[in-house]
Amino acid sequence: MSIPIPQGFLLAGVHCRIKRDPNKPDLSLVTSDVPATAAGVYTTNLVHGAPVALDRERTPGDRIRTVVMNSGVSNACTGERGMRDAREMARLAAVACGADEDQVLVMSTGIIGEFLPMDKIEQGIAAAAEKLGRDEPSLIAAARGIMTTDTTHKLAGRTITIGGKEVRIAGMAKGAAMIGPNMATMLGLVMTDAALTPDVAQKLLKEAVDESFNCISVEGHTSTSDTVLLVANGRSGAEVPAGDDLIALRKALGEVCIELARAIPADGEGATHLISIEIAGCADRRGALQIAKTVADSALVKTAVAGADPNWGRIVSAAGYAGVPFDPAKVNLHLNGFLLYRDGAPVEFDAGAVSESVRSQRDTSIRLELGEGDAGLLGVTLVRFWTTDLTAEYVRLNADYHT
Repeated sequence: MSIPIPQGFLLAGVHCRIKRDPNKPDLSLVTSDVPATAAGVYTTNLVHGAPVALDRERTPGDRIRTVVMNSGVSNACTGERGMRDAREMARLAAVACGADEDQVLVMSTGIIGEFLPMDKIEQGIAAAAEKLGRDEPSLIAAARGIMTTDTTHKLAGRTITIGGKEVRIAGMAKGAAMIGPNMATMLGLVMTDAALTPDVAQKLLKEAVDESFNCISVEGHTSTSDTVLLVANGRSGAEVPAGDDLIALRKALGEVCIELARAIPADGEGATHLISIEIAGCADRRGALQIAKTVADSALVKTAVAGADPNWGRIVSAAGYAGVPFDPAKVNLHLNGFLLYRDGAPVEFDAGAVSESVRSQRDTSIRLELGEGDAGLLGVTLVRFWTTDLTAEYVRLNADYHT
């Protein structure tokens, strides 16, 4: 599927020798030809990378021009030198793109506790600036430049109309493990040629992230580098959206973020299944999210799915220890559409058919209905959460990976 590239943005991805494999880009550059509004949502981990600290200083704001990103080294747990290197990275990108230093945002991902090879970063930024383009290969190269253990690049986009003008949204993300809200070891960059004020951009991004990147998990480990940025340069010519136009933009931005977020556990290290968890009938969304996350992080639930075992007891018991009050006698559970548990007790089901439905497809759905309050009566889904199964390959990859 072709991704619509917003007007006024140039992109590039190059190999600058942070990674050993010359076929793997490791530095990306994205720049707007006019100052843009930028918003950011970041890791909640107290131990965070220098780029997170720098970007927090600069977002939300309305004069950002460039985002520079690298993979291979996360520039986290690197002290004062790490902060100096992040600022130097921003300065080099500013020079290369004709911007001021404080008009640049930085993202880094990779190994923790190692210093950036600044000589390679400098060469990479210069090389990327020479290759900046507006076409799909440039977009793909930029998306590949932020990959670490990902098996594929992750892109999503939408086109909508605001005030009779075409508005484009395009996003890229990386992540395959160390995934656990809020957020996870992931980077995300969403660009749009819509015009937004900093306050509106920050609000829209926070809402979108809460429904997407904060609803994914692989093993529940919150990383040091998590960053999602929204950059809006207004080059579409559409006025700042309000009313129905704002609703349309919010919907499209949410769809882009959900598509990118789902792609992360779908690409989870060693994963053979993407697990979608729906929670309905909880007293409130906060409780529903806590139950979903608890089920998602259960090693027993994840290994059951890996083994195509319709083990309803693991799912129900995980919900029960999530620390959220509900009446166990009202609980229903569906797995891949099969009813396994109703009104607090198991029902007869064809275990072979359920097992085959899990084994034969990559997507697995778990739906818990708790029967609490009005939402329970209406069957309203309060939360959708995505995770992966847990396989021996995940253990092997992370036992061998140098951190």
